[in-house]
Amino acid sequence: MSTPLHVKLLKTVYRVVVDNLFAILAVAATAAVVQRASPATALALARGIRPAHWLLALLAAAGAAKLRRMGRPKDVYLVEYGCFRPKPWYRAPFATCLEHAHLMPYLVDEESVSFAIRLLARSGLGEETCVPDAYHYMPPDRSLKASRDETELVIFSAVDEVFARSTVRPEEIDVLIVNCSIFTPTPVFADMVVNRYKLRVDVRNVNLSGMGCSAGLVSVGLAKNLLQVAPPGTHVLIVSTEILSSQYYVGTERAMLLPNCLFRMGAAAMILSNSPERARFRLTRAVRTVTAARDADYRCVFQEEDDKGNTGIRLSKDLATTAGHALKSNIAAFGPLVLPASEQLLVALSFLKRKLLRGRAKVRLYRPDFRTAFEHICIHAGGRGVIDEVQHGLGLSDEDVEASRMTLHRFGNTSSSSVLYELAYLEAKGTMKKGDRVWMISFGAGFDCSVAWECVKPAADANGPWADCIHRCPVQLPEIAKDMSDS
Repeated sequence: MSTPLHVKLLKTVYRVVVDNLFAILAVAATAAVVQRASPATALALARGIRPAHWLLALLAAAGAAKLRRMGRPKDVYLVEYGCFRPKPWYRAPFATCLEHAHLMPYLVDEESVSFAIRLLARSGLGEETCVPDAYHYMPPDRSLKASRDETELVIFSAVDEVFARSTVRPEEIDVLIVNCSIFTPTPVFADMVVNRYKLRVDVRNVNLSGMGCSAGLVSVGLAKNLLQVAPPGTHVLIVSTEILSSQYYVGTERAMLLPNCLFRMGAAAMILSNSPERARFRLTRAVRTVTAARDADYRCVFQEEDDKGNTGIRLSKDLATTAGHALKSNIAAFGPLVLPASEQLLVALSFLKRKLLRGRAKVRLYRPDFRTAFEHICIHAGGRGVIDEVQHGLGLSDEDVEASRMTLHRFGNTSSSSVLYELAYLEAKGTMKKGDRVWMISFGAGFDCSVAWECVKPAADANGPWADCIHRCPVQLPEIAKDMSDS
């Protein structure tokens, strides 16, 4: 049901008045003073002030402004990003998945195959998602060499892309952060990147593992902390990926078959800096919420062995609900930093009303409208259920979650890199404008993370991971993929 026009008008007036209350009061006070003071009096006061006093006042104002800027943390900027775009021969259409499953009867039974195919049909993934070479073998190649080959393919492609799209050179990189949750070889990924691109001997590198799908935004938070205390012009290269080759689960536990069905190959690279030169986005907020103290959150994504000794990742059946609870905790910290005063006032009034009417009436807390703070929202494409839960919890429209659903459909769950694919989708569609604000939400093993950006300069072209398919998007998803629950 559409909102009546007079209601929309009242909401608009309310937001304009409350969000600009101090400016309105200042203008009113100035107008009152000007109205009371005659022009002759004001002119006499101005003439009575000596030029030296005017100069001192200007110097004092300039000094105060300088001190204020020095006291503020340095701004952090996203210079450029790039995503791995898999070639068509890595595709894993449903028919191929079914054929391979039936050709491996000693690994999974018929009931498990049927479950996996039903899950795949309801997952929101399309026929163009891609898996590494190792998954195309029967049985899958879970060797260390296969994992290294996949690593070099996805990471180096993403880093090549970000350097090609920017004017930053490898020798300008001061800090390197690489994140991958499950597979951690020796030497680590960070050393592989240093070796491939011959980064400087004094480059600081960090390798993050075991942090799940939110590790990409956690890396942004880490880079922010480093850049705010680093000399101007410092550059940080962040690489986010998940290596699948060694993680294929060969058992029959349904909760551990889920990653086989949902996760797909992908990687993204970002260059961040504390200099506005060449910047495309400005980082405004980064809030990380750790909820691992709750047992349900701690065990929602858990690596372990099944009763037959097969290692895999167990995804809790309550994963979407757990993500919703974690998001509430994150919003409690993130909301006051980004929401306009008009929305915060409505939240405060609903809290007050609940306190006053406790025991006498059931009062629902006001759900703030985050679309007043952001033009675009990128929800981690962890699965259809996760996107549904966040969409419902935040009261978002289908258009608000289009980038997330299309990323899940075209690329699958690429773990920590998925929000960059979603950002690329928005830019490829041409919906990103200068000054637009973007909210990225990601969920990991035991925590979640929110990052907010402001667009400084939209992309000049759409030659990213969506270049060959953006003209077909958005596609109409099957109803079963949107509405039926996972079994």
